[in-house]
Amino acid sequence: MKYSTLISSAVVSAGLIFVAAHPAKADDNDKDKDNNNRIDVKLSGFNENPLALSSPATAQFNAKIDRFAQTITYELSYKDFPAPAVNPPATNPTQSHIHFGSRSQSGGISVFLCSNLGNGPAGTQVCPPSPGTITGVIHPADVIGPAGQGIAAGEFTELLDAIDAGAAYVNIHTQQFAGGEIRAQIHVH
Repeated sequence: MKYSTLISSAVVSAGLIFVAAHPAKADDNDKDKDNNNRIDVKLSGFNENPLALSSPATAQFNAKIDRFAQTITYELSYKDFPAPAVNPPATNPTQSHIHFGSRSQSGGISVFLCSNLGNGPAGTQVCPPSPGTITGVIHPADVIGPAGQGIAAGEFTELLDAIDAGAAYVNIHTQQFAGGEIRAQIHVH
């Protein structure tokens, strides 16, 4: 009986030493430790769809998703939009959105980031002249759809599902390229 107690004690001690020497592995998904995700993407005309565009314009979209608070805090900075061959020259973005669409397709608008066309929901900020920066916080009430693609107004979780699946993108539209001049697929890391 002493022998089995001694073996049991040794096994327990060895187990405790192993646990102490090998602390629990950090969650491989540390980005979700506080239930947040980060987005850092660079917009380019080469990412536009259905046709890639050669544009000197660039932009950086940075965001932080807080799934518990149901918010996306973002900053969009852009520069170098060329002057189109129109009178008077229009060099600035006309609007910017997050769209629901995969890398190889264009999709409907989910969220307005800014607009100079008066077509956004109440409270949509104006796109400043280039170079410019806009910041904001997206809430469920800011999600406008696209209903025709299965995302109803206010469905924040559906927007997050699209982002997680790589089926959302951010782009900036201009007078010269009304369908979008620069774009980036949104992905979290």
